Amino acid sequence: MGGETLQIAAGSISSLFFITANIPMLVKAYKTRSLGSYSFSNMVLCNVGNLLYWVYIVTFPLGPIWALHSFYTVTSVLMLIWYLRYERSRKSLP
Repeated sequence: MGGETLQIAAGSISSLFFITANIPMLVKAYKTRSLGSYSFSNMVLCNVGNLLYWVYIVTFPLGPIWALHSFYTVTSVLMLIWYLRYERSRKSLP
């Protein structure tokens, strides 16, 4: 196995592990609609960081990093939307 093939295989497998590790968080947040343990400022910073990181990612050819970062971006946006939808409305109730 050549060096480049090994790098792509390692990147693909690690990306799958990272994605799989985040799925339970998304499922729990969706089912319970309870995101009180998450910090709003952290979610905003994650989304801003993801946006800035895309400036770097687009310089790479398509590969595992694109899949991984796309997933991170979607996950961060979803968590922020759910936080705004469920936690902010919960806190505004008397």
